[in-house]
Amino acid sequence: MEEEKVKNLEKLLVENGTRAFILLKEGKIAFEFYSGNRLASNLPFQQSSFWYWASAGKTLTATLVGIAQEEGHLSLDQSTSEILGPGWSSLTAEQENRIQIRHHLSMTTGLDEGVSNPDDYTAENLRYMADPGQRWAYHNAPYSILDEVLEGATGSDIATYFQQKIGSKISMAGFWQEIGRNRVFFSDARSMARFGLLVLAEGKWEKEEIIGDQHYLQAMVTPSQALNKSYGYLWWLNGKESFMILGLQTSFPGSFIPEGPSDMVCAMGRDGQFLCVVPSESLVLVRLGEKPNQSTIPFLFLDAILEVLSGQPLVSG
Repeated sequence: MEEEKVKNLEKLLVENGTRAFILLKEGKIAFEFYSGNRLASNLPFQQSSFWYWASAGKTLTATLVGIAQEEGHLSLDQSTSEILGPGWSSLTAEQENRIQIRHHLSMTTGLDEGVSNPDDYTAENLRYMADPGQRWAYHNAPYSILDEVLEGATGSDIATYFQQKIGSKISMAGFWQEIGRNRVFFSDARSMARFGLLVLAEGKWEKEEIIGDQHYLQAMVTPSQALNKSYGYLWWLNGKESFMILGLQTSFPGSFIPEGPSDMVCAMGRDGQFLCVVPSESLVLVRLGEKPNQSTIPFLFLDAILEVLSGQPLVSG
């Protein structure tokens, strides 16, 4: 990239609390940047430093569900109750049985996100709002239930299953941590980039098929329902005709990242944790760090990053 563009990008990253940033072009690092100190320490952030993925880690869970289905442990059309048993929510048995695994992946369970703690996935906090598939709402608790589904179906907790099926196979350095009601993944930036490369390569790593079910991989990164066309299976999808955001039942016209390529898919988490994959450009983008000062909605910060990069062909090095 032009030196002036590099300076502008670094300035934007620093001013917005970025700790790590990587651009991969055709599998090679085109740009890598580290800044500031790690939280709760005076140690500088560097290549080996770990950071939380926040909700960007939802895409790891989505991928594991696909692997579990491929291995015959579960089916997306299966009722959640078939694996967890009855009474995992406060719904009636009839209402509960209508919720399928795919509804957790697409944020369409119909469970009420307006409870006092939307992260709480205990039965009394999972309340009926609408029939599954009839309402899209970003809600952490029904997503977290997928961890229980995976454990019930495979017999392994999510950390063990992830390490066996993905982490050890593509050499990701990281760990899962319980934070409140959430299971959060931490890793270094290059490990996040490795997962992006796995998605870019359609589930292949070198000569090994990590995810062989191409139908699931395609479904994961295409609209999962007609309510929010910019949402797949826990992935955000750019270039669609409309999108919805957290906390609102409003559909907005256009792409949620106007400056981004139309085929870009993103794992996005609180405070601006981003993993973006652009198949048409053979590009992977990683951003880890603190909450951006540039905007209260983190994907506006991502749009600002892409605006700086726009029109700049990346040469792998």
